[in-house]
Amino acid sequence: MILLSKATLQDIEQMQLLVRSDVKDGTILYRSEDEMATNIRSYVLAKDENILVGYTALHIHSKALAEIRSLIVHPSYRGQDIGRKMVLFALNEAKDIGVQREVLALTYVPQFFHKLGFVEIQKEAIPEQKIWADCIKCIHFPVCNESALVYKLWE
Repeated sequence: MILLSKATLQDIEQMQLLVRSDVKDGTILYRSEDEMATNIRSYVLAKDENILVGYTALHIHSKALAEIRSLIVHPSYRGQDIGRKMVLFALNEAKDIGVQREVLALTYVPQFFHKLGFVEIQKEAIPEQKIWADCIKCIHFPVCNESALVYKLWE
């Protein structure tokens, strides 16, 4: 049975191992151990017993905007609803902590987010702090094929 839980500092090594190949091919942005430690409270894990099979993060940009980032599910566990459950967990957390407007997602798999109620936006609508904090570190920058989507929290 897959259980969701908040990450701890002891999970960082397993988290980095899980995304190693996705970081290498540029699907997921590299996060250093220190960066992950600084943001450890933003991560939600999916575990099968004690085996890490996926995770994502809810990163807060402002009172009005949060972001789903670093969404990963181990290939042998895909298609089991784990990604959807983690995103819904993060969206509920965004509501619980009072994010006032929306949650952003940048992805190569927009249809996954469409099924969850996210709608596409122009990349020009993404806040500059996101571009200069994260996107500039990407191996694909400035030629980005990701889709930008938002989920409106309060409609």
